[in-house]
Amino acid sequence: MRIDIVTLFPEICRGPLSESIMKRAQENRIVELHIHNLRDWTTDKHHVVDDSPFGGGQGMVMKPEPIYAAVEDLKSQIANRKPQILLMSPAGRRLDQQMAQQLSQESHLIIISGHYEGVDHRVIEHLIDLEISIGDYVLTNGGIAAVVLVDSIVRLLPGTLGHEQSAADDSFSNGLLEAPQYTRPADFRGWKVPEVLLSGNHAEIAKWRKEQAIKRTRENRPDLLGRGD
Repeated sequence: MRIDIVTLFPEICRGPLSESIMKRAQENRIVELHIHNLRDWTTDKHHVVDDSPFGGGQGMVMKPEPIYAAVEDLKSQIANRKPQILLMSPAGRRLDQQMAQQLSQESHLIIISGHYEGVDHRVIEHLIDLEISIGDYVLTNGGIAAVVLVDSIVRLLPGTLGHEQSAADDSFSNGLLEAPQYTRPADFRGWKVPEVLLSGNHAEIAKWRKEQAIKRTRENRPDLLGRGD
């Protein structure tokens, strides 16, 4: 998979995506990640990427010209792939595990990071395939949201995680939150690990985990119940 991120602040994206699992995924050629500065596609000496909104209002709006130029340039570099063009925006569809799984099947993603008061709507109408929000709140920079999206996708690619079952067992993968996890010591300050986890009975352990996943989901995210079994 190839992922291109187009942003006004490349370093915001570059730092977290150059560490740990994301770093290894790139080193192992599981994902090819490129982070670009949108200003590289401007044509004026001041590298202007925004302007005031028609009709008045607060803030600035990202201009369509550099965004179109960036996407068209990146698409031309890999002519044999049809990329999905994504825009990080608080007005987009909310990211969830199902969306991450769907996007992990794509061969090429181009992610545009919104900023200021948003982008000229002609970009959304005629260029973008999908607007994505990472939650019902507003960030100062869409690059932060782009990092979250990329992390959620890349960890699902085969070979990224040390144990292939890890992603399948994640919270939300089966419609439930993940069951509680424990490690050594078995007794910490008088708080003991549930006996079933020490029993070696895999059937009983699986049953316990399913029950606990349902309990945890009911307590923390009751809205998820009924979406999966």
